[in-house]
Amino acid sequence: MCKRENRREFVRQIIGMGAGVYFSPFLAAMGLEGSVTDKTSSPKRLASPLIGLVDLSMPPRSRVILARDDKLLGENSKVNGSLLNKILADALMKLTLTGTPEKAWQSLFKPNDVVGIKLNCLAGKQLSPHVELVECLIGGLKLAGVQERNIIVWERFSRELDACGFQTNMIGDGVKCYGTDELHGGGYDEHPEIAGSVGSCFSRIISSICTAIINVPVLKDHDLAGVTLAMKNFFGAIHNPNKYHDNNCDPYIAELNTHSYIRRKQRLIVCDALVAQYNGGPAYKPQWAWNFSGLLISTDPVALDCVGANIIEQKREKIRIPSLKQAGREPKYIQTAASLGLGANDLSQIDVIEV
Repeated sequence: MCKRENRREFVRQIIGMGAGVYFSPFLAAMGLEGSVTDKTSSPKRLASPLIGLVDLSMPPRSRVILARDDKLLGENSKVNGSLLNKILADALMKLTLTGTPEKAWQSLFKPNDVVGIKLNCLAGKQLSPHVELVECLIGGLKLAGVQERNIIVWERFSRELDACGFQTNMIGDGVKCYGTDELHGGGYDEHPEIAGSVGSCFSRIISSICTAIINVPVLKDHDLAGVTLAMKNFFGAIHNPNKYHDNNCDPYIAELNTHSYIRRKQRLIVCDALVAQYNGGPAYKPQWAWNFSGLLISTDPVALDCVGANIIEQKREKIRIPSLKQAGREPKYIQTAASLGLGANDLSQIDVIEV
């Protein structure tokens, strides 16, 4: 999965860190955290508190924003929606190196986009994207000029959305919310697409309706793949995911994500880690769930899965249960995805920035 140089120390700090910007020892080579544009220097350089001026002519590094606040979840796990919206806005400004939430959203989405917000509602309401987070995403898209009628909150089945507290709707000028199963003819393309060794019919929501996707997975363990985060969430966009679970879902998860429907349209990943699960997934198992009270945000699915997998590994280590590799389900697909050019899986090449 991730390259493991100093992995234990890296994740120990992620689990235990407090408020403020997190400077991983792996980030010293770049140090974009908390950077601001240096107006006295070349426009291609940034001022960094770690190393001074950073040459932006170098290939861009992958960036994962880790946004956490214990106040996000209150009594009975009630979400603080206003705080969540602020944290999401701050995270996107860090991710996009922009100065306002409007500019951040506008750098990712255009007014003429039709945006699909792909959820992961398999585990039910206790371990699925929170309604409050999706409302924040919709508000952000509106800042980019996207019309409500061009926003679709979707999953495989409408019943999954209903069970997680989302109000399904396919008509009118407001935000749409429905499952692939609601579309005429079953909702999937008539002919399969090939991506490596994967041959599947895609949901028409991603193949022909949407021009852009926000991927909204959950931070959780998976009994076969090891973890189910950004990349595996697109198993919910094909008609036959059951065929691709052998060998810890490797190389199938990675190869699926090479398809242009995903690679070209995925603009943003916002992983709901308010409640996370370190064992027993993908179904909700309360004895292995914990309040992480955070979000993982990136445009690099490999980097996000790498960081998320390490958070789960550290939690398993803290609880003193076997690592995913020891349990026979190391998320090998992450390394495969990196080898296919989908993103970074080397922690020394990923900037992890806390807000």
